[in-house]
Amino acid sequence: MYFVNELTGFVCGDNSLIYKTVDGGITWTTSSTGVSGTDLNSVSFKDAQNGIVGGTNGKVYITINGGTSWTAETINTTRSILDVKMFNDGVVAAGEWGVLFTKPNAGAWSLAKTNIRSDIRGIAGSSMTDVHVCGGGGFIRNNTNSNSLFRNFEMNPMLANLVDIVYSGNKGFAVSSLNNAIIRTTNSGALWELPSGTTVSYNWALKPGASGNFLGNNLSLHPTDRNTVFIVFGTQVYKSNNKGEDWAPVGNPMSAGSTPHSFFVSPVDTNIWLCAMAGSSPDKIYRTTNYGQSWTEVLARNFSNYGQPLEMDQNDPTTFYFAPDNGGFYRSVDNGATFTEISNNFAFRSPCDIIVMHDSSKILFVADGITGSGQAKVFKSVNGGVNWTDVHTAASSEIPSMANTVFDQSLIWTTEWSGSTIYRSTNHGDNFSVHHNNTFSGWGSDICHEDPTLLITGSWGASAVISLNAGANWTNISSGLGGHGGGIMIPDRGYILCHQGSNVYKLNTTYSVFTGVSENTISGIPNDFMLSQNYPNPFNPSTKINFSIPNSSNVVLKIYNELGAEVASLVEGYRNAGSYEVNFDASGLSSGIYFYKIQTGSFSETKKMMLIK
Repeated sequence: MYFVNELTGFVCGDNSLIYKTVDGGITWTTSSTGVSGTDLNSVSFKDAQNGIVGGTNGKVYITINGGTSWTAETINTTRSILDVKMFNDGVVAAGEWGVLFTKPNAGAWSLAKTNIRSDIRGIAGSSMTDVHVCGGGGFIRNNTNSNSLFRNFEMNPMLANLVDIVYSGNKGFAVSSLNNAIIRTTNSGALWELPSGTTVSYNWALKPGASGNFLGNNLSLHPTDRNTVFIVFGTQVYKSNNKGEDWAPVGNPMSAGSTPHSFFVSPVDTNIWLCAMAGSSPDKIYRTTNYGQSWTEVLARNFSNYGQPLEMDQNDPTTFYFAPDNGGFYRSVDNGATFTEISNNFAFRSPCDIIVMHDSSKILFVADGITGSGQAKVFKSVNGGVNWTDVHTAASSEIPSMANTVFDQSLIWTTEWSGSTIYRSTNHGDNFSVHHNNTFSGWGSDICHEDPTLLITGSWGASAVISLNAGANWTNISSGLGGHGGGIMIPDRGYILCHQGSNVYKLNTTYSVFTGVSENTISGIPNDFMLSQNYPNPFNPSTKINFSIPNSSNVVLKIYNELGAEVASLVEGYRNAGSYEVNFDASGLSSGIYFYKIQTGSFSETKKMMLIK
């Protein structure tokens, strides 16, 4: 629904239907001429004459005569358009699988390369140079400062889908369909906050159906089905069709070995899988071309006991890399069917991880280490793995994992074992510096695939920490974890898996939001300002607070705990002169002494109350 003013509005929906009202919604008439073959999801107007609608199968229509007729626009997608926005200087359309199109008034449609698999659900902003979009598992991005790729990420606390966003000046609000936590910004997205008094809990839940031996990270996303993910335990591949909630075996076991270290499903052909399997002599790489029904040994060479010796090139998924123990770097250019040594047997010791720079396959990194060596290393190649340079040495035994992101090629994070230091490079891996120290020895790590401001590092034990602001602050999220560490994968902000011990864990985030406020006007205009003592007091769990204001003005009434921290905002906005009664339900708070404070104009007063449960 979109209203241009108090009288003129439009609604759209299934079966290409558009309705228009010119009397404030009392009566509606069809206004769909020219629209066909789509279920419409969104409508937006910049004035009474000029508007846009978007729907399924990539359909977008524009009107310049107040909806009397609509003209189809040609945009290069068959994905559903979930939201549209018309500004004075152009239009924006966004939808499934990260499709995001912009069109200035005097230009053509342009597709922004968003590099995400999740849906964009909401569009807001003031102009074509100030567009904010949200979606996925909680990302918010904008294109300010001429960033046409929308790579300005607005750091926020939501780890759940965001389905709509609205901006008015510097203030913005975004909402998820999965919880009650409406997040807010007052500084154009520089900082988003949860409602006052909201508590957040993180807990890892063990997911049934897949378990056994493993080392490294054997999680692999299905390239075209966003709900499907694979993992390997022992010699058996398991698949989940519901984002890791439960698992079942798929295909037949591999013929030998016992401990998988790396596993990939090819985006070129999802029947092709590759697995680095230890536990035989020598260790082997196995390949299937029929969805795991039969397996072929393609390379026999011992590799690291610690991590992930096999990697797929995300820029060219026909290419795989392999780094065994005691030197050499191998490459396959035929979907893993054959491997060739290309580095003149460069003297790696026991490689733990391989990563490829996004959008630049010539630049690769190998993390290397040996237990007890006292030297953990990172090597860099700028010619596709032929030559290598030592770019980082840490006084530890291993670099078990590295994490990089498509959104910033200069950024790389590394963990270390048995030390607790987290290192970071901001210059494309030319050198690394200490970023911070955990309270545990490091192991797996990942940067969110849709938002680089979120990252997690884990441990060889049952510990993990998360940052929601690009590493500035970290929160312990170890609750629920068991066993030893392995791999971490973050497809989106609301979809986080951990390959932990002999099981799969998924992160659950719960927001407990204070919602128990109601307000009534109880009398006419008073003579003086007044804040009454709450009643009853003590109370459990609700109480009433009365206040009076003789003049119309902005009123703020908030609750604070004994430490002075705000726990609830009861009133925040303009009120007419009068007397008011606010009902405060403190069901979500613990017993104790609290303070409530009113601020309106020059009047301010604070009173104490007691919650007893």
